[in-house]
Amino acid sequence: MATDPSGAQPASVPARPHTPPTLAQVAERAGVSLKTASRAVNGEPRVAEATRERVLDAAHQLGFQLNRAASLLARGLTSNLVGLITGDLANPFYSAVAKGVEQELRSHGMQLTVASSDEEPSRERGLIGEFVDRQVRALILVSTISDHSDLAGVQSRGIPVVFVDRPGVGIDADSVLLDNRRGAADAVGHLVAAGHTAIGFVGDLSRLETHRERLAGFQDAMRAASLDPDRWVRHDAHDVGAALAEVRGLLTGADRPTALFTSNNRITIGAVRAMIELDAWPALVGFDDFELADVLGVTVIAHDPVEMGRTAARLAFGAMERRHEGPSRVVLPTRLVQRGSGERPPGT
Repeated sequence: MATDPSGAQPASVPARPHTPPTLAQVAERAGVSLKTASRAVNGEPRVAEATRERVLDAAHQLGFQLNRAASLLARGLTSNLVGLITGDLANPFYSAVAKGVEQELRSHGMQLTVASSDEEPSRERGLIGEFVDRQVRALILVSTISDHSDLAGVQSRGIPVVFVDRPGVGIDADSVLLDNRRGAADAVGHLVAAGHTAIGFVGDLSRLETHRERLAGFQDAMRAASLDPDRWVRHDAHDVGAALAEVRGLLTGADRPTALFTSNNRITIGAVRAMIELDAWPALVGFDDFELADVLGVTVIAHDPVEMGRTAARLAFGAMERRHEGPSRVVLPTRLVQRGSGERPPGT
């Protein structure tokens, strides 16, 4: 490296930041007008096939990438996408909700894009940002975030937000919920009617509103029956493995319940696995129906997650069309489906 007469090293010259190629440069290289280049890269009609190929080839050579959202906005258009963020796509409940949303959107000529937060608040926030950048027409959330006040900024951009299964907190937005408290109370009432006084509760993540509501319904019904509402309560059994461990602990302890209420489908499956492993058969009622529950004879608190998805999509579409003023709160009913496991008397 050369030096100046004083021997000092010259200051290094910072590299120029790479500037992405523009559509104007693509048009120049292809030898067409800017308007023709725009039509070609956006897939619009009235462009000769040879011209389209020349423009796309020029775009490829330059490394040009179309910003779809900006392109739509520049043409006065919006996307036909609606974003759905769920807690866990492996859970059949969320798959059924997504099915309902997709069915309703399809009837309006719109498309659904789905992502999972894996119950991680930071991941959910990142996905919301990605969907907003993609100019989705609406956001439907099964949210794991505890405060949604910052989503008012999303609403201010004209993107409706609809909450499913778990309500929004700190925000005025539509929601579609289950009657969790009533469903849990019905489960306890069914077990009490079978003669049980030692009833355990195994629940999901304690920070989730659905968990708190189902626990409250359980405790309401236990108190109404003059039973201890806290003695056999377990929290944070979010997946099958955690539920199996919690139920195993309950059923092998010196002070064990004779009946269980499990607060969602994955927890119920974990409970059944523990019961088979231990050959121990307390009475059992689970919240959420699930595949093979009828074959296994598991009594459940059932509901319609597909209809929940349809309802959320209808609310989202109504908000897009400005058909209703103010947030709507829809609470869907639950029902007890008796299959035998909840009728087992104590000591059997």
